[in-house]
Amino acid sequence: MDDRIAILRRILDESSYTVALCGSGMMEEGGFVGVKYADKAYDIEKKYGHSPEEIFTSAFYHTRPKQFFDFYKEEMIINAPETTDSGRVLAAMEQAGKLQCVISSNIYELSQRAGCKNVIDLHGSIYHNYCLRCGREYSVEYIKHMKGIPACEKCGIPIRPGLFFFGEMTDPHLISQASQAIHDAQVLLLLGTTLNSEVFAHYIKYFHGKWLIMIHKERHFLDDNADMVFIDQPKNILSQLGYC
Repeated sequence: MDDRIAILRRILDESSYTVALCGSGMMEEGGFVGVKYADKAYDIEKKYGHSPEEIFTSAFYHTRPKQFFDFYKEEMIINAPETTDSGRVLAAMEQAGKLQCVISSNIYELSQRAGCKNVIDLHGSIYHNYCLRCGREYSVEYIKHMKGIPACEKCGIPIRPGLFFFGEMTDPHLISQASQAIHDAQVLLLLGTTLNSEVFAHYIKYFHGKWLIMIHKERHFLDDNADMVFIDQPKNILSQLGYC
């Protein structure tokens, strides 16, 4: 274990409340390319005739459900990322009492699938889908394998993915939970994201703890505002900590 990894391990061991913010880099290390990335967005617009920002909206879901679900199944469900060592280490840290909360912007429950229990999914999950009329829940496998428009077996209307569409407000209860967890944290881990993240920038301002630690693969000019920075994929650093 090199010196900086040893220091990070000591910081985590001594912390009484640690929170991890998991950004898009956590999906990327699992093999997923976000639909808003330039090259991917270009390919999607060429394939579907609309940009991801147009398709993944409430209006598009309601007015063009066939096109919406073609996109949703092909680009977001079938291409779901795999879990990595990052999630397994976070789960081991949580079990050891060294991680109190995970706040995630991904929709694939990567932390939960790896074993974490205390997770706030700010954008919802592909694994929780329901009928807007009767509330019946449907698995992602049901949507994935249903030909055409996945519809409620009882009501016959399109199933609603359990996600927040582009332009929709996050649940205020989730915002409050996340803000409070960050406020309480002594150590804040930013994993696969940066300080100017469009998702997390609002939340980071609530942090007044001792250590702000970042692990992401590309250097950013705001990195100097952190107490410790590792330029690498989170899985490559977390796996060296010795928690599992």
